[in-house]
Amino acid sequence: MEGHNLDIFQILLDSSIVVKLDLLLLILASVLSWTIIFQKRSLFNKTEKANSEFKNFFSGVASLEEAYHDAQTIEDSPLKKLFLSGYRELKKTEIALGEDYGLIKEHYSSIANQSMERALSNEAVEVDQQMSNGLTTLASIGSITPFVGLFGTVWGIIDSFSGLASGGATLETVAPGIAEALVATAVGLVAAIPATWYFNKFGQRRNKLKEQLHIFGNQFINEVERYISSKS
Repeated sequence: MEGHNLDIFQILLDSSIVVKLDLLLLILASVLSWTIIFQKRSLFNKTEKANSEFKNFFSGVASLEEAYHDAQTIEDSPLKKLFLSGYRELKKTEIALGEDYGLIKEHYSSIANQSMERALSNEAVEVDQQMSNGLTTLASIGSITPFVGLFGTVWGIIDSFSGLASGGATLETVAPGIAEALVATAVGLVAAIPATWYFNKFGQRRNKLKEQLHIFGNQFINEVERYISSKS
């Protein structure tokens, strides 16, 4: 420290063990937060690109059979997984009913359509679980770290003013302790703000993906109904 200037680094080195542990916890939380952020950004970017490619592919095929065979060359995506799950459910029904499409059409109008919807729904839930991994941790970091930082601040201020109250310290000597305490709040906010912002951002992208899956699921069911009608 020189004159009345505060050397933040030196202040942190001289801080109490409680404040040091508090800051270490906040730094670890921030590192974990940014690790999740980079992983989720990469996953969402890759998923959205793959979904876009599959949508373009599916809109250009002439039949469900062609889509199924050619889909093997397309990069994996949630929409592709949804399509394959639905198509395999269709084939199971065809095999079970001996490819009697009159019977299949009647069956779909009563029971099988529900089976198809369940198959698509199960796949959509699995995709959503994959995309939501880590988001709860981000939310927890965003909501808890400000209070962890506040705890360090309160502890540091109490420690500083206890010395002032005993008469063995002046405001000038107490100032570094107050500064170290406020640093804890600042670090808590630095950890919390990105975590909260990206949690909301990823939540929006997740909801958009869920809407895409729902829309494509309805589109696929319509294609199945047209397919069965053309065969019967």
